[in-house]
Amino acid sequence: MVRFYTRQGDQGETGLLGGARVGKDALRVEVYGNVDELASHLGLVESRLDRSLKDVTEILVRLQDELFMLGAELATPKGAKLPARRIEERHVQRLEEELDRLSAPIGALGSFVLPRGTEAAAELHVARTVARRAERSLVRLAREETLREVLLCYLNRLSDLLFALALTVNRAAGFVERPPDYSR
Repeated sequence: MVRFYTRQGDQGETGLLGGARVGKDALRVEVYGNVDELASHLGLVESRLDRSLKDVTEILVRLQDELFMLGAELATPKGAKLPARRIEERHVQRLEEELDRLSAPIGALGSFVLPRGTEAAAELHVARTVARRAERSLVRLAREETLREVLLCYLNRLSDLLFALALTVNRAAGFVERPPDYSR
């Protein structure tokens, strides 16, 4: 019988790749926990997405794969050998290409827009905020130890892409974005 528990974390510690143990409240664990939460939100988005948006589904699944690569690197302690598959500049470039493609039909926004719309779009806005939280925690970790700069670039572009995806999903559903009403 396979067990889904090890009892090794019962004292408030968790294992990093390579076997090192750290507190579950360690900043590194917080960062990869935020990345894991983001990947889970993307799964929720996919479950709520109109099935006709196959290109968006493909992007979301690929992003989940990439977030697992990012999480593996973040779960690797300083000084240990990094996983063979990791986020590279090509991943950032692909995010930028998708951003350019998705934002072209939307055009320039004259103001902020409220994070709302279809269920999938609203969840993409939540995912965007989780990506920003992951980015902030990664910045804190980068102040404590040397990290590859591409990781920060990746999370920064990813949150932008999630915003563009939310607008794209809303547009496909005929939902009209609305700026905040500051007069209330």
